[in-house]
Amino acid sequence: QVQLVESGGGSVQAGGSLKLSCAASGYTFSNCTIGWYRQAPGQERELVSIISSGGTARYADSVQGRFTISQDNAKNTLYLQMNTLKTEDTAVYYCAAAKYCVHGDYFWGQGTQVSVSS
Repeated sequence: QVQLVESGGGSVQAGGSLKLSCAASGYTFSNCTIGWYRQAPGQERELVSIISSGGTARYADSVQGRFTISQDNAKNTLYLQMNTLKTEDTAVYYCAAAKYCVHGDYFWGQGTQVSVSS
């Protein structure tokens, strides 16, 4: 059974930083397509950042240059370093992992709330 458990969310003022973590069990992150999505109230879930199975990282335009995705294969953990946070970054952040490692629908974590105040 696959479990993705996010942590690291919280409340921060604009301009601050947070680092999200996603620990996996029953799934190996290495060489798989994994990433972060977010969903703000009343909005659809959107891609924040993703690492392809080949190791290429991609970012939404809105977070490019401020967020950094990384993974620690030894810990089987995915991270999202978020700097220079803006109020519009407020959302529930979800960890995602491709069901068939390189393609397919995603397994999802339960989400972690990030709230950025002005």
